[in-house]
Amino acid sequence: MKKDSGFRIRVQNELREKFVEICRAQDKPAAQVLREYMREYVAEYEAANDRDSSALSDAHNKAGIRRPKDK
Repeated sequence: MKKDSGFRIRVQNELREKFVEICRAQDKPAAQVLREYMREYVAEYEAANDRDSSALSDAHNKAGIRRPKDK
């Protein structure tokens, strides 16, 4: 996947040092670990929204509410 954007964040020095140390111990670049976390976080958010949307749709169907695309 092409990487065409960057982040600049501020964190406590101690947190950064521990994070980098753990990444090195796992032989993984810190940036790779952050990208993996971001992908997981987005996937979890999207899955939760899909469940919420599905539940709302079910509630609408049970209540007899029809959305324009259901017509």
